[in-house]
Amino acid sequence: MSAVEQVFLERDAVSPVSYGEVFTRRWVVEVLLDLTGYTVDRDLGCLYLIEPSCGSGAFLGPAVERLIASASSLGRDLATLADAIRAYDLQPEHVRTSRALCRDLLVAAGAAQATATSLAATWVRHADFLLDNLGGREADVAIGNPPYIRYDDLDDVTAAAYRRTWSTMRGRGDIYVGFIERCLAMLKPEGRLGFICADRWMRNQYGATLRELVAARYSVEHIWTMHDVDAFEAQVSAYPAITVLANRPQGPAVVADTTADFGAAQAFALVKAASDSRFHDFLDAGVKAHRLPHWFNSGSFWPTGSPARLALIELLNDRFGPLHDPATGTRVSIGIATGADKAYVTKDHDAVEPDRMLPLSMRQDLMTGSFAWQGNYLVNPWDADGRLVDLADYPRMAAYLRKHPGLKDRFVAKKAPGSWYRTIDKVNAAVTDRPKLLIQDMKTSIHPVLEAGGHYPHHNLYYVVSDAWDMEVLGGLLLSRIAQAFIEAYCVRMRGGTLRFQAQYLKQIRVPAPDAIPGDIAEALRDAFCRRDILAATVAAAKAYDIDLSSYELTEGL
Repeated sequence: MSAVEQVFLERDAVSPVSYGEVFTRRWVVEVLLDLTGYTVDRDLGCLYLIEPSCGSGAFLGPAVERLIASASSLGRDLATLADAIRAYDLQPEHVRTSRALCRDLLVAAGAAQATATSLAATWVRHADFLLDNLGGREADVAIGNPPYIRYDDLDDVTAAAYRRTWSTMRGRGDIYVGFIERCLAMLKPEGRLGFICADRWMRNQYGATLRELVAARYSVEHIWTMHDVDAFEAQVSAYPAITVLANRPQGPAVVADTTADFGAAQAFALVKAASDSRFHDFLDAGVKAHRLPHWFNSGSFWPTGSPARLALIELLNDRFGPLHDPATGTRVSIGIATGADKAYVTKDHDAVEPDRMLPLSMRQDLMTGSFAWQGNYLVNPWDADGRLVDLADYPRMAAYLRKHPGLKDRFVAKKAPGSWYRTIDKVNAAVTDRPKLLIQDMKTSIHPVLEAGGHYPHHNLYYVVSDAWDMEVLGGLLLSRIAQAFIEAYCVRMRGGTLRFQAQYLKQIRVPAPDAIPGDIAEALRDAFCRRDILAATVAAAKAYDIDLSSYELTEGL
């Protein structure tokens, strides 16, 4: 027994949903078969379908039923279908169950027992889909619900083997990422992959390499977000999405945002609607869908949200440059991490030598919407050139820091004992006196506050500086619901609706060129920012972007 099989067996002993297997409802399977073109009106005997993790046959059974129906309608001998399907599973019990399912379906369709048994054995194989040699045949369709298993749950040897084999398996993700990569690699030109699986790879760092691969070599055809939909036989927290990718140049993509009311009837209606070349929008109980002209053409984070919001993001991505832009000298960054705030952050303005006391901006300074400094300082061990000062030149600071012996226990200090008194990050002295828009990390809405200069940001704040922008005009844009829409689309929302306003998400915001905003609109943005008027900022921003707010679900309260 392989090490990974042992992992799966141990999971099975404590959980009814074993081996990362989540049982998919029949209607979801039928929808994915439709979307990938595996339909009975085609000669399915001439196609090649793969199911990479067949489990108990939730996908395999309906696929075989369609294959049999297609063969019967065309007068094909069932015995000639040996090369039509390959399904794989690591668990012998799953292989036996799926073979029995295929055999019984074939016998019920009139195949001889021996023929049915032989076909079932040919179709369903015992294999580790990520490691075993599966031959070089290209597939028309890859279908399924790949296993949900964190890399951390694998033994080190197996995890290392997977990572060596599949370049997309990076970070601390799930092995379904590798399943997507291998299935894509097996597709023939125009072939399609149809999975229902977690959509976290579209927005987390561990999915970056897979997103880059898809953007460079494949296309996105459907993304149906189904977080609250009853898509599985058991309750799971999987953040699922129906995802259809294709081995073809990128064309239009259908996005759907669903609620718990979305079910089989609405799903099949959407399949039918999306098959019409004139399809643009779809609205039904529990679902809004929209056809985008193309998908987002980079390996950066892929957005999520309602179809209208995704249309907005696509439009602004096409028309405008990013907030973080060397061309305008505009930079998004994070404040200083000390590694020991109890030592380095103080309200005692006379704690050490005066030129080592750096006024520090912190989260509590932003609470009123205007910058109101609460008197925190950073005990600063860095000179203006980013070098550590010599403690011999600063005896008061040396004495102060030595009162905190824990500083020498930090990893950064053990790595370089001679620099034990350094903060984790350096102080960039050039930032201190610049006007900065400060943004708190975790909030339900974007909350930029202008700090006119003279303070250095703490690591619980992100900041924006610019060579080209009037910071109050830029503040008006960032206060608007349009900027908020970017964050909502790209970041992973936390419990209670809290958003992460991290640099990686703030950099996704698109803005007009500073000199392209007419004077009256710039003044309206400035005025809205100074008054903290989100609605007025949104109206002015819409004029700057030249968009109709009503088209993008941004009119609430207006």
